[in-house]
Amino acid sequence: MKLSLGFSPCPNDTFIFDALIHHKIDTEGLEFEVFMDDVESLNQKAFKSELDITKLSFHAFAHVISNYVLLDSGAALGFGVGPLLISKSAYSIDHIRQHADLKVGIPGRYTTANFLLGIAFPSLQHKQELVFSAIEQELLQDQIDLGLIIHENRFTYQDKGLLKIVDLGEYWEKLTGMPIPLGGILMKRNHSHELQQKVNRLIRNSVKYAFKNRESGLDFIRSHAQEMSEEVMYQHINLYVNDFSLDLGEQGRSAVQVLFDHAVKQGIIPVPENAIFLS
Repeated sequence: MKLSLGFSPCPNDTFIFDALIHHKIDTEGLEFEVFMDDVESLNQKAFKSELDITKLSFHAFAHVISNYVLLDSGAALGFGVGPLLISKSAYSIDHIRQHADLKVGIPGRYTTANFLLGIAFPSLQHKQELVFSAIEQELLQDQIDLGLIIHENRFTYQDKGLLKIVDLGEYWEKLTGMPIPLGGILMKRNHSHELQQKVNRLIRNSVKYAFKNRESGLDFIRSHAQEMSEEVMYQHINLYVNDFSLDLGEQGRSAVQVLFDHAVKQGIIPVPENAIFLS
């Protein structure tokens, strides 16, 4: 049986899925047709129910929950992993809150990063959607005033003379005491529960293999790492792939639930009408 599988070319995703898609583990008779794209493009595919299994921002998941269920393995959650709001200018937080006309480059409307930005700075509505890797350059060329960065850009913005204004992950952690849920692995609800459980198990096994054989997928990871140095590549993996990637567990599930609860209260997402988690 062949299933379509979407994930990003970022090192955390290629690290997680290398063993699965290259048959370094027993895939129990399943084959995977891989689609790699940036997170917002994957979000858009999910809105059209195009993929059987996909990486998705938790913000976007809330809008497709009638069609997809969250697996326990493969997710990106953690402490100190949140998006950063950066700029060329040393804006104070008060300045930003008093100047709603500032233009912000965001990595997508339905990213969890944009959701957190809305909680911390609800007055900032002048937003421009950009591919995440283009945000730094837009700041340097004065096309935007603020940039919301995710992924490996956390490790490169300072080298370009850009300044951190606020770490939205830290903001979330102080607000809730929870790890920040960034993205999860979703699977279509119309597949059998047995198949959903099998895919969840295979992803967990793929993560286990990657942890035990950290250099096994190096060539695959590097081939999609956008000229990233090996040091930055492993910083990226170490930041986003952790015990929550093996299994959400009680704390991970609680963090996702709290995120959904806040989003519902803010009117950002509708009240979920389906179960969030795989039973």
